Amino acid sequence: MNNSEQIIARIKQLMTQRGVNGRKFAREIGIDTSNLSKYINGRIAISEALINRIVVSLGVSKQWLTTGEGEMFTTASGVITSPVSGVMLSSNRRGVPVYDVDVTAGNMPRSMMFTDDLITGWVDLPDLVDEHSKIVRVSGNSMAPTINSGDWIAVREITNQDIIAWGEIYVVQLDDFRMVKYLRRHENREMVILRSENKDYDDIEVRRESIRELMIVKNIIHFVSRM
Repeated sequence: MNNSEQIIARIKQLMTQRGVNGRKFAREIGIDTSNLSKYINGRIAISEALINRIVVSLGVSKQWLTTGEGEMFTTASGVITSPVSGVMLSSNRRGVPVYDVDVTAGNMPRSMMFTDDLITGWVDLPDLVDEHSKIVRVSGNSMAPTINSGDWIAVREITNQDIIAWGEIYVVQLDDFRMVKYLRRHENREMVILRSENKDYDDIEVRRESIRELMIVKNIIHFVSRM
């Protein structure tokens, strides 16, 4: 077998070990079920992005997944379990800070969200999260199944709100509340559409000038404690 076939075999082994089917496994790592099927059946080449999703979402050893060497799950040293939500964090102040902040609760301004006293640890994942990001928690199910309640997201502040990557997920700060939504283009250039992933939620139309702060969601992270 070539390396891709070996990785596919280990993904199947992981699914068997966890006792999950393809649909649940896809949901756990945050990809579409049909795309997972294409990976498993060899119609899409195994990508670094897929490997990283499995590693971060399920606590799988990247070495084991890519080479078959070592243990299936990581037991990295220098790791603590945060009392916030069972999150596994590094205590060595290296990497991206994780804040004890629910980014979808209240209207605390960015300057108050990202203070040192709210840091609960650090995550060192250079292939996934850039050094300019910050990691915060999400509650609610308006963005499910892409972002589930209790998931964590790596966000980066947008300083120029005239430049919007339409269709991407953002943390949107309004006067009264803050939410995580897709930003969609409106036919009126002075307006934007805030769209949920969950189809039970209607679109929200807001004036661009009413958006106080924007943070783009760079990554969606599922922490798994295996201490």
